[in-house]
Amino acid sequence: MHMSDLSFYRGKRVLVTGHTGFKGSWLCQILLNAGAKVTGYALMPPTTPSIFELCEMDKRLNSVIGDIADLEKLKEVFEETQPEIVLHLAAQPIVRESYKDPVGTYQTNVMGTVNICECVRLFPCVKSFLNVTTDKVYHNNEWEYGYRENDPLDGHDPYSNSKSCSELVTHSYINSFYQDMNLAVSTARAGNVIGGGDFAADRIIPDSVRAALKGEKIIVRNPFSTRPYQHVLEPLMVYLMIAQKQYEDKKYAGFYNVGPDDRDCVTTGTLADLFCDAWGGGMSWENQYDGGPHEANFLKLDCSRVKSIFGWKPRWTVRDAVKKTIEWTKVYQVQGNLTECMNRQIEEFIKGEM
Repeated sequence: MHMSDLSFYRGKRVLVTGHTGFKGSWLCQILLNAGAKVTGYALMPPTTPSIFELCEMDKRLNSVIGDIADLEKLKEVFEETQPEIVLHLAAQPIVRESYKDPVGTYQTNVMGTVNICECVRLFPCVKSFLNVTTDKVYHNNEWEYGYRENDPLDGHDPYSNSKSCSELVTHSYINSFYQDMNLAVSTARAGNVIGGGDFAADRIIPDSVRAALKGEKIIVRNPFSTRPYQHVLEPLMVYLMIAQKQYEDKKYAGFYNVGPDDRDCVTTGTLADLFCDAWGGGMSWENQYDGGPHEANFLKLDCSRVKSIFGWKPRWTVRDAVKKTIEWTKVYQVQGNLTECMNRQIEEFIKGEM
């Protein structure tokens, strides 16, 4: 099954946490196009510039600025909007940042999940709940094969570990409360996403975009680390598919890896090469390994579960994903219509075009 038909979402009340971020903004754009009644709950956009502000998304959805750690405010939003579907993306998502602020990272990623789970428990309007975590939840043995959903959860750094905890919190709420409710709950563990409008620090594609826009060389910190890279639309469409399918039938609730095929698990250096080739103009990169805090060196996911249950397969290769990112960036560079560009890419993705 692929999400070529989003008509299920027309008129549905959907709450997206983390809607001001990169992934959250793309997700809201898909939902708005599908005719959903979207409420977003998040802090102010995490970067300047931000895709959320560039596309003036606050004018097109019910945008609530609030902290996921503020349970009372979150309850008020649930009370007012009565969401049927909750998609939880709010997080502190950067590994390096988690070393600088471990307490804040745990506060957001663990207590934020507790709060959202608690609201889902208290408000029977919710029929489908998806907690989005990360491929980094697994205990990383630097294996050459992909991690499966039943492998041990034990992230190393504060970010990865807090997301492992977020998974465990969700499991506890499922076992303790949700089983007796008319509610379906899943978690989705996604790989590294790339796409137009990501302005985060310490990420290879945003770093490459910044260098390209300034006409400078790309600085690559760790060219030999392997990651499962995919275009941002890839996991978002899977989240929507899981949320819909479990809404219609609880048997689809579960834990799912969402990542690219093995051929798209590439090193950071290879990704930088793809970017330079696609950008053109003699773009190049240099290796400046800075020692840095520990990050997993080799990481990929086994996605056979989501493939066998839903018949899903990735649509765009990593090369396609880089091309689409640059296409968006070049519209941004000339101050073109970014929402139009996003809509076109969403449409192409749904139709399976490149």
